[in-house]
Amino acid sequence: MKDTPGLNERIAERVRALRAARRLSLDALAHRSGVSRSMISLIERGEASPTAVVLDKLAAGLGVLLTSLFEGPHASGGAGTPDGPLARLADQPQWRDPESGYLRRNVSPPGAPQPMQIVEVRFPPGRRVAFENPARDLRIHQQVWMLEGSIDVTVGRQRHRLHRGDCLAMQLDRPTAFHNPTRRAARYAVVIASEPVPGR
Repeated sequence: MKDTPGLNERIAERVRALRAARRLSLDALAHRSGVSRSMISLIERGEASPTAVVLDKLAAGLGVLLTSLFEGPHASGGAGTPDGPLARLADQPQWRDPESGYLRRNVSPPGAPQPMQIVEVRFPPGRRVAFENPARDLRIHQQVWMLEGSIDVTVGRQRHRLHRGDCLAMQLDRPTAFHNPTRRAARYAVVIASEPVPGR
């Protein structure tokens, strides 16, 4: 699988649109996300290739799921959104993390009004990604289902070795790390669901 052409431009447009919709200045989003103002500005101009960790922090600061940063400009419906509940393989956006090389594909139809998202990940051998999972306005639930190979998933202080067919359920409220300690690429599906955090 190859990266979807123009995806950095799509990310730039989504971050700009989400920040504007929330009436956040660059400084305000920098404070909320922990990403520097200069880096956000570069991302919004399409002049940076942000890592998965940086994008996850931005998503948290914007109060959205990471998957939503890869959607088109009309992801919430309206002109330009694919009609119907079907996302063809050729239309599913793919993005490669420039730091770890892992490749993620948004499987779910972007216009479907449902509370879950499906992502497919191909994780290179020997690589690692660690997410801080800062406090969010959303409670995010995630299940990781191994399709090929093996991977270590550390949630807080607990490490889980997943093999083909294994499925791990977790909530993204603690630091989480993915590590492929083997010499083979791993492939897994991630099902993500979210709900508002009461009182926020």
